[in-house]
Amino acid sequence: MTGLLVFGRTGQVAMELARLAPEARFLGRDEADLMDPAACAAAIAAHAPSAVINAAAWTAVDKAEAEEEAATRINGDAPGAMARECAARGIPFVHISTDYVFDGAGEAPFSPDHPTAPLGAYGRSKLKGEEAVRAAGGAYVILRTSWVFSAQGANFVKTMLRLGVDRPRLTVVADQIGGPTPARAIAAACLTMAEQLGAEPAKTGTYHFAGTPDTSWADFARAIMAEAGLPCVIEDIPSSAYPTPARRPANSRMDCADLSRFGLNRPDWRAELRDVLTALEVR
Repeated sequence: MTGLLVFGRTGQVAMELARLAPEARFLGRDEADLMDPAACAAAIAAHAPSAVINAAAWTAVDKAEAEEEAATRINGDAPGAMARECAARGIPFVHISTDYVFDGAGEAPFSPDHPTAPLGAYGRSKLKGEEAVRAAGGAYVILRTSWVFSAQGANFVKTMLRLGVDRPRLTVVADQIGGPTPARAIAAACLTMAEQLGAEPAKTGTYHFAGTPDTSWADFARAIMAEAGLPCVIEDIPSSAYPTPARRPANSRMDCADLSRFGLNRPDWRAELRDVLTALEVR
């Protein structure tokens, strides 16, 4: 779409946006450092876009536990500044968030209006960003997603492929369940939402976008090995056997029914996985 401004350049979703919308203007850290929220607002004022997508974020979940102030600046304060500038100028704003705003309790999919209760610093920082976007008062979409993968950047698929080549067996957590989500599908959804939001601001709100079917990290790893033709055996382990500085939600299932408002559906991650492996020249 013409006149689109995207915050982010090197992240998985930003790189897919660049493939789908090469005419858009992409701002990296050198032009809009999210540690400086005022600079982000100034960039919007300078470019006067028709729509803004924020595809930039602090994504180092464990590191956020030790550097929560910086994570909150990037994930909370900067999106708030963007949203306020967009609201003041009547510009639709699409912001990507995460399943980590929930506590992961139970087994039912989380609806967009389910009470939030993040388990750690990363989730708290993203929740602050959501709250600031809503408070800005403009036309916005907060798009919560999960378990992002693509042929670019660092992600679970690429890690499994790297380890699976050299190791006959890997242990992978089996008690965390969620929807692996292709970055390409997220990018396409963001473009659709930004365009429709401009024409129909009443679609403002929080939406969930995750791949289907829901699965465990261990079963996702098995699918990766099978699709790549690797003999590496995946052994199930509980989260307690793989301690990390930040707690992960056990239940990352998300209710995505409201996507129908935009004519969107959950992407099948199995089909997208095949495309990613082809792009990586694995199959």
